[in-house]
Amino acid sequence: MQIRDLKIKGKTFLAPLAGITNLPFRSLVKEYGCSVVCSEMVSAKGIFYNSEKTMTLMESTESEKPLSIQLFGSDPISLAKGARAVEDLNVADLIDINFGCSVKKVVKQGAGVALMKEPALTRRILTAVRQATHLPFTIKIRSGWDTSGDQAFKIAEIAQDCGVDAIALHPRTAGQAFRGHSNWDHIRQLKSRASIPVIGNGDILCPEDAVTMMDQTGCDAVMVGRAAMANPFILKQIDQYLETGTYQSPSNDDIFTAMERLVRLYVDYFGEQPACRMLRGRLSWFVKGLPNASVFRKNLTQIHTQNQALTLIRDFRATGFRGEVRFHE
Repeated sequence: MQIRDLKIKGKTFLAPLAGITNLPFRSLVKEYGCSVVCSEMVSAKGIFYNSEKTMTLMESTESEKPLSIQLFGSDPISLAKGARAVEDLNVADLIDINFGCSVKKVVKQGAGVALMKEPALTRRILTAVRQATHLPFTIKIRSGWDTSGDQAFKIAEIAQDCGVDAIALHPRTAGQAFRGHSNWDHIRQLKSRASIPVIGNGDILCPEDAVTMMDQTGCDAVMVGRAAMANPFILKQIDQYLETGTYQSPSNDDIFTAMERLVRLYVDYFGEQPACRMLRGRLSWFVKGLPNASVFRKNLTQIHTQNQALTLIRDFRATGFRGEVRFHE
């Protein structure tokens, strides 16, 4: 597919996930075949004030391209300056504005899904950002604040008028958060009205779901978030399935190899102890459904070093342990 002048090989996007889609995780998913990866939400005001923490969220490598940087905020000037700064840093291939986050602290700022109640402000924001950057420019939205989808269609209409190049729709309401089911018919309706690419998001748990969504809605590509946390292979599987009608499922060895790779990526980027604290939760995603997974997760709570993490993975890979491990420094 193509978004403005950016040609994309494949039809899969990694959804932005706060605290998850950091550089190490994006690198892993990219290595396993994702078409486009996306950063965590980046505060436009944080860029404006040159916050070190905010700037760190935009660190990238050439190997993960194409990369989308997602900005959030509610002030047109800050968002425009943030978009300009992202372009000047030369790290991103796309800029995305978040219109979908329903987390209270974001909504209280008037950002995220709160913007879907503000069409006039939305127009000022999108106009300002479009004028500030030459990069391909996308937005990610929800159905809105009720079940009709009307707010999504209105925001999409404004977006097209303002020069937005593609729209990703997660068809749940603001109140649903991630509960219940997404209404794929909203994606179909949006696609029937839009003259720019539409990316479908929501309830894609396996490659078959992605193909079903595309068949039912006509969307141009799919975006996957939570399912990729436990299965970083899923985006490649989706593209394989779209191209050939079949896909290769990862073996247990593939899963354990991915876990070891994630350990090294995290340690190299965050440092050993911070990485291990985060990996206690991250590695548990990969073993869901495997025998003795609960024991593995319990043992993960004790890891403090890269060697301990790798030892756990290798022991599980080799024999599937059944007892609690106690590490000795």
